[in-house]
Amino acid sequence: MLTGEPFIPSTITVHLGAPDEDAPNVTVSFPDYIKNVASSEIFPTWEETALRANIYAITTFALNRIYTEWYRARGYDFDITSVTQYDQKFIEDRQIYDNIAVLADELFDDYVRRQGRIEPLFTAFCNGTTSTCDGLSQWGTVDLARQGFTPYEILQYYYGDDIEIVRNAPVRSNTMSYPGSTLSAGSSGMGVQTIQIQLNRISRNYPAMPKIPGASGTFDSATEETVRSFQQIFDLPVTGAVDKATWYRIAYIYTSVKRLAELDSEGVTLDELPLQFEGNLTPSSVNEQVRGLQYFLAVIGAYYEAVSPLQITGEYDAQTERSVKSFQRVYGLPVTGIVDEATWDDIYRAYAGIAASIPPEDAEWIPLLYPGFVLQEGMTNEYVRVLQEYLTYIHRTVQEIPEVRNTGYFGPVTRQAVTAFQRYAGFTPNGAVGAVTWDGIAGLYSDLRFGYEKRPYQAPGYVIR
Repeated sequence: MLTGEPFIPSTITVHLGAPDEDAPNVTVSFPDYIKNVASSEIFPTWEETALRANIYAITTFALNRIYTEWYRARGYDFDITSVTQYDQKFIEDRQIYDNIAVLADELFDDYVRRQGRIEPLFTAFCNGTTSTCDGLSQWGTVDLARQGFTPYEILQYYYGDDIEIVRNAPVRSNTMSYPGSTLSAGSSGMGVQTIQIQLNRISRNYPAMPKIPGASGTFDSATEETVRSFQQIFDLPVTGAVDKATWYRIAYIYTSVKRLAELDSEGVTLDELPLQFEGNLTPSSVNEQVRGLQYFLAVIGAYYEAVSPLQITGEYDAQTERSVKSFQRVYGLPVTGIVDEATWDDIYRAYAGIAASIPPEDAEWIPLLYPGFVLQEGMTNEYVRVLQEYLTYIHRTVQEIPEVRNTGYFGPVTRQAVTAFQRYAGFTPNGAVGAVTWDGIAGLYSDLRFGYEKRPYQAPGYVIR
């Protein structure tokens, strides 16, 4: 879905015909869909490495259709068709080959993407004999398998060296991205932030649309103006509010300008996604999301006297509950001490407003706050340069953390340094920099260079300039 990171849908709805053909829809489990298509598209007698490469491509193609809401954004009530002219072959109630079924059960929750990108790659493919294309050749995979290519090397041969395979992606129910009610002036939350991010990208192709300063998740006057402009350009009722029709037209145009359903897609990066709510946090929770929550509250507490201070421990203790309740009082939320989605959204918006007021160039004299999006391999921006500066400084004292060049590009060396720090700090060593890892790196940098009292959330007298 365009509102977050991809997941594996528990089911997929297939239209048994061309998009506009009067044909029935069938809804099947996603693994069963992969088994059916693989049994219809490829031969079970092929080398296993070729079968695996093809199943990766089949799975990823379907996920791209679901993630971009390719058909649903156009008003259709299905996810994909059964016609190879448009999608990939699905035959209702067909025989499933045993070896393909085994491989599909193993691989259905893995997919291909470009490094530094989020969306499943549009893994175009053709049979390579009666039809050819820019993507994978199904019969060509057989020749490569016989030459000793691994499944990953086969995929690289057709899609480029900059791909990676995401493994064991989460499985959950597939729901439409529209939040269920019209967004308008005064609305807030991740739905608003999503359309702000998408409209700002669309404005690059349609410069008559004004950009929305920031993407705070609050539907302000600037957002309303841009929505009106979008509606006028694309012949929608000019209301300034985002109803279902406007939501999906935004999604459709965003997919189009970024070519997300093309092999040469511009791609979606993590900084284009709103920070995701992963589930309620309650007293006694112990995980890295709690640590991230505590970081946000600690920063907010440095600037809002009514928000109780707390220590960052990763454990939802009594101190954390007091801080959450104090925040809920300040923001007029039910004072439950439980971080539900509404509380999470308001905490993040409050934090983001503070972080946005400290530009990257201030990193020389104050530890910079987490920018609000995950930094990972493939990105290039000023926050990556600041991250590299912090890691290089830390290297002087902690030799096991490699030195990196301050280029602003998040390459393999930066990933190695981040992973080394995460192991050193006891964090999950995934090589990506979220709020927890950023706070750890910036905090250690601050301790070594300025002293403990210089951290923003431990320096109550600090004033944002």
